[in-house]
Amino acid sequence: PITPGELLCLGSSLAFSGLFYYLYRRKARVVARIQEAPKLQVDDDLPGLVSAAEGRCLPYVALEGIVLPAQAALTSHYHEGLQGVIQKLLLKEHRLIWNSLARSW
Repeated sequence: PITPGELLCLGSSLAFSGLFYYLYRRKARVVARIQEAPKLQVDDDLPGLVSAAEGRCLPYVALEGIVLPAQAALTSHYHEGLQGVIQKLLLKEHRLIWNSLARSW
């Protein structure tokens, strides 16, 4: 005989397994799209490609070329000879609207 507690544990285990498998498959599709991304060179043709694209946006594109730092390149403390730069970030805040029914922003 199976107790209700065992059924509850089995059901919740199956539900969590299904949820995690769904999340895994969704992320695996994103990784596959990134790995299949076309590689473009940073040159004078790039602005024309971006403006000709739908919505003036190129989703999942690998850019190859030389990048110059604005001030000084960052050097790695863990790998000798490895340098990098920081991408300029854009933070977009969405306007908050008070929801009086839920009493939240």
